[in-house]
Amino acid sequence: MAGRAAGTGIGLALAGGGPLGAIYEIGALCALEEAICGLDLNALDGYVGVSAGGFVAAGLANGMTPRQLCDAFIGNGGPARDRMPPSLFFRPAWGELLRRLATLPAQAARTGLAYAVQGRSLLGSLEQLGAVLPTGLFTQAPLQAQLQRMFTAPGRSDDFRQLRQRLVIVATDLDSGEAAPFGQPGWDQVPISQAVAASAALPGLFPPVAIDGRCYVDGALKKTLHARVLLDMQLGLVLCLNPLVPFLADAGGARRHRVLGGASRPIPQLARGGLPMVLSQTFRSLIHSRLELGLQGYAHSHPGTDILLFEPDHRDPELFLANTFDYSQRRRLAEHAYQRTRAHLRSQRGTLGPRLARHGLSLDDALLDNPQRRLLPPASRRLARPATHSAQALQRLDEVLNDLQRTLATRG
Repeated sequence: MAGRAAGTGIGLALAGGGPLGAIYEIGALCALEEAICGLDLNALDGYVGVSAGGFVAAGLANGMTPRQLCDAFIGNGGPARDRMPPSLFFRPAWGELLRRLATLPAQAARTGLAYAVQGRSLLGSLEQLGAVLPTGLFTQAPLQAQLQRMFTAPGRSDDFRQLRQRLVIVATDLDSGEAAPFGQPGWDQVPISQAVAASAALPGLFPPVAIDGRCYVDGALKKTLHARVLLDMQLGLVLCLNPLVPFLADAGGARRHRVLGGASRPIPQLARGGLPMVLSQTFRSLIHSRLELGLQGYAHSHPGTDILLFEPDHRDPELFLANTFDYSQRRRLAEHAYQRTRAHLRSQRGTLGPRLARHGLSLDDALLDNPQRRLLPPASRRLARPATHSAQALQRLDEVLNDLQRTLATRG
């Protein structure tokens, strides 16, 4: 396929990942905007968001800075209209449950008829009772209402057509399996708050969101990033953030990992963590393999566009061991994402610098090398303890060696 010529402009693509994904992306975005001179995340040419990334992208396109998003989603501060307390995400879908239970008598009668009269097997007959089960455990209504309050504040808009920059929130049409790019022409009449709720409706946890007679669920069912929306705008630079990566466990068991809120422990084999850890690794591996294939395709179809991917280190257990829907550790996780993104920038200075320079951007070395920089004030003295000088020196040495290795590989 002939490559398309890239133009100018910068875009941002944000993947999903539940509350944990939004926490990582907000922490990482704070680090990126501070450390990259000339980068204004509220004045990009295009934004595309999927699931939790849709909320972050919609906030940025509406003029909310990464720090303001941090206050609203993680620090629970700022104006009341912007706060996102945990209760918004986990309110039982009583209406859905009651509607389904109301159909139980009729469904039970049909099941008994199929078994006794039609001669169907017991398991085949019981399968009909699946229609009684709710399509989601939690309702999206409180979240959508809060998003509407947030996006209708003065200076913001809940209407895609009123934004200065292009914003696309991707959901999945449940009845066709096709992507629904809300915000694109023909899809932009839907309120932003409703599009974000639809894109984040993970099947099983949240019921599908009905829009114009169709049912929509999580946009990640189709693709992980949907970055092609931005690439087709002929942008010169596309920043991509993906919060969920498979974990690279130490097969030998000699390495120890510090678990959030606890002591360090070895993680030699993920199977020892039981079904939750196996399912988490499986899910992360599936979505990450799709991401890798997508990026390879983008490199061939748009060779003139610089695509920079930021995601957690595969060897870092902090975000892997945290529950995707755990909101209680948001401060610690956000700080971790912020610091790890700064370390990522330091370890790739040699290769990132020239790529950023092509778009009028540069790294702020003084800020990156400042060990006192934090995203949030420490919640306790224990968290405020700085690393020892030897630990800092070893970390910086590791970053310099990684930077040198990448630079030599690129030039080679």
